[in-house]
Amino acid sequence: MLKKPKSERPRRWSLLLPFTRIVLVILVITTLIVGVAVYFLISYGMLKPGDTKINLWLLLFFIVSASFLIGALLSFLTLRYPLKPVDKVLNALNRLASGDYSVRLQFRGPIANRPPLAELTESFNKMAEELQRTELLRTDFVNNFSHEFKTPIVSITGFAKLLRRGNLTEERKAECLDIIEEESLRLSRMATNVLNLSKVENQSILTDVESLNLTEQIRTSVLMLERKWEKKALSLQLPEEEVYLKGNRALLEQVWINLLDNAIKYSPEGGEVSVLIVRGEGETLVTVANQGEPIPPDRLDRIFDKFYQADESHAAEGNGIGLAVVKRIVDLHGGAVSVHCEGGITSFRVVLPDLAEEDSF
Repeated sequence: MLKKPKSERPRRWSLLLPFTRIVLVILVITTLIVGVAVYFLISYGMLKPGDTKINLWLLLFFIVSASFLIGALLSFLTLRYPLKPVDKVLNALNRLASGDYSVRLQFRGPIANRPPLAELTESFNKMAEELQRTELLRTDFVNNFSHEFKTPIVSITGFAKLLRRGNLTEERKAECLDIIEEESLRLSRMATNVLNLSKVENQSILTDVESLNLTEQIRTSVLMLERKWEKKALSLQLPEEEVYLKGNRALLEQVWINLLDNAIKYSPEGGEVSVLIVRGEGETLVTVANQGEPIPPDRLDRIFDKFYQADESHAAEGNGIGLAVVKRIVDLHGGAVSVHCEGGITSFRVVLPDLAEEDSF
């Protein structure tokens, strides 16, 4: 069994002590009130505990009843204040559960400085902000994805109708077929990305670890994207040294395809895309770099978020899924991925640790 951090204990006590003090104060006040009442009753001869058993039982009944009623009344009046934060948290949680992600917690008064409440406030507000941001990204993603999904369908339908009408030259027919094929592949890539994200998000253990030729896998990924980089007349600089590592072949292939596709997409006409592999002690560094407009600094931290697109104009194809897939796969391998922009060069760096075939995360 895991031991809980010692740092949690004083925080727990600091939240418990105020309620303990309140209960003790209620008990003391109740005892004093009942004691004073009994003293006056005996002093004025209304109760004589030494006379008969009936008076003794009556005295005990009075003490118990008075203690219960006074204690309940004091508890109701006194505990309303310290329990206000609990009520406030419950109301905020209900609003959050109903979809109101704009809700924020804010306590006032001396109780707001208590470490547990301060931590609760900070954690709740961070959670609400993250949910609100994710919801905005999700809504944006749905709108963009619907648009991007509809565009190739409209193109395929339109050119299929042209082919059906006939009376087209062979050159025009070939052009229509090329567009239909290209748009079909575009739809396939979009669907594949969504399925890949769903698959890797639900995967918590890395399986099928095997030895693979990393250099050859990257070359193959480049060939799969040949049509894209040839269309933009890009020059490619690829590693020559054969580098081997252990990992999940199918998942790592998705990493290189997504990173290369991203680099090609944002490279200018006639630009250069380079891939560099460096073997280190116990790890391998792969850098995929391209020329082009740098990513604004305020967007670098969010570049790997689901549904997020640094290009807010949506001028380039994409749905904000590819880099999220990359990060999840690299995390499954126990590695790290980062992005850097400097001197007109955007580079994605993937660090993969050396794995044994039996390793899993």
